[in-house]
Amino acid sequence: MKLIKHFNTFLSEQVNLSESRLQSLDSRVNSVSKFLRNGNNSISSRYIGMIPQGSYAHRTMINPVRKDDDFDADVLLEMEENADWSAKDYIEELYKVFYASGTYGHMVSRHAHCVKVDYANDFHIDVVPYLERHGSHYVTNRDDDLFELTNPEGFNEWLDGKNRIASGRLVKVIRLFKYLRDYKNTFSAKSIILNILLGSRVNSVLLLGDSRRYCDLPTAFTNILSDLNDYLQSNPSMPSVDDPSCPGQNFNHRWSENQYQNFRNRVKLYHEWARAAFDEEDRAESIRMWRKIFGDSFAETPAASIVKSSATSVPVNHTETEQFLDRDYGIPEMLDARYKVAITANVVAKEGFRNFNLRRHGNVVGPDRIIEFRVSECTVPGSYRIYWKVRNTGLEATSANCVRGQIERDNGSRSRREPTKYRGKHYVECYIVVDGICVAKDHQVVVIK
Repeated sequence: MKLIKHFNTFLSEQVNLSESRLQSLDSRVNSVSKFLRNGNNSISSRYIGMIPQGSYAHRTMINPVRKDDDFDADVLLEMEENADWSAKDYIEELYKVFYASGTYGHMVSRHAHCVKVDYANDFHIDVVPYLERHGSHYVTNRDDDLFELTNPEGFNEWLDGKNRIASGRLVKVIRLFKYLRDYKNTFSAKSIILNILLGSRVNSVLLLGDSRRYCDLPTAFTNILSDLNDYLQSNPSMPSVDDPSCPGQNFNHRWSENQYQNFRNRVKLYHEWARAAFDEEDRAESIRMWRKIFGDSFAETPAASIVKSSATSVPVNHTETEQFLDRDYGIPEMLDARYKVAITANVVAKEGFRNFNLRRHGNVVGPDRIIEFRVSECTVPGSYRIYWKVRNTGLEATSANCVRGQIERDNGSRSRREPTKYRGKHYVECYIVVDGICVAKDHQVVVIK
């Protein structure tokens, strides 16, 4: 049984990193960025910007499962190259700047690729030097004094594209799988490896044969897990875990053959459990079987959920203005997997800040910027109409009574500009309408921090 509401509640109340933790993390990252940008030292003179990376950029962070677990955020410190520095010098100089600070001096430590800023008993931030050399991008390896070729912005874009194919449910599946890893503690796999293995299983071709393959969270979780199991069983020894954004690079050095074999066996077992729970028609039995995977916190009693919800919700009066194609325009949504529309979101440059592609930055942007959304690809033949929807959500927008969601027809420019004002998670959607039917759409997440 799907148990869609139970899955969504479990994700929001048990798995997802809490809003208070996210706000605290965002605040600390902003403070670190301001400290490094506004100083008078070897780092500030080469500072370009901070780019969210890893789980922080991909929105796949989860709440610590155990009391002694913490969570971390990876951020790239984009810098101008210093021709006189070797690779290790970037981390050494960054460490010196932090260490000389009265605020951060007691909180930092040096590691192979980063300087760690440790907020005791809560979380830590890994600040990774990142620079362009000879037309390519590199992170620095202090231990081996090497510049390592990388394309983290490309990886952000790749994972975001896979997430769009899965109707926004891939990142949710990754969070559930990471929770399964941490809760069961029966296998080990770095988050980057999980992202690649799970993301690579999402395929637009599969939608041609099954348009509902990712139609809701339990369906997406079960199908992606099934596809992962098929892939692993077809590889009796560890395959190359290639970086999809950086040809020739892989992450096999972060795994061993024994770890892979254990992972392969565990995925087979958990896939069998998930498929049985999904197919079980008796509701109570299906809940029991899902709890075998996720624990007793899955499908908690209504009373327990009410207590959690009342403790975290903040009632705010606001006018709901969201519109829907079918309800407000009489346009049904019948998406055709043969057709594709893609929107590109570029943050416009302003004084002191550069322009950048939003997807390549993990869909994260600061306030008081302008984003240009543009239809960059549309494979729908013949004539069609374009509609846009800009959705504001979050506490700031709600408190200001500016929760948007109106749908507007394109003015002929195939683009629109929007300011970033209210912190929170928002989105923009583009709809392609042919003969009164929406046959294709794209969804762009916008996280304002």
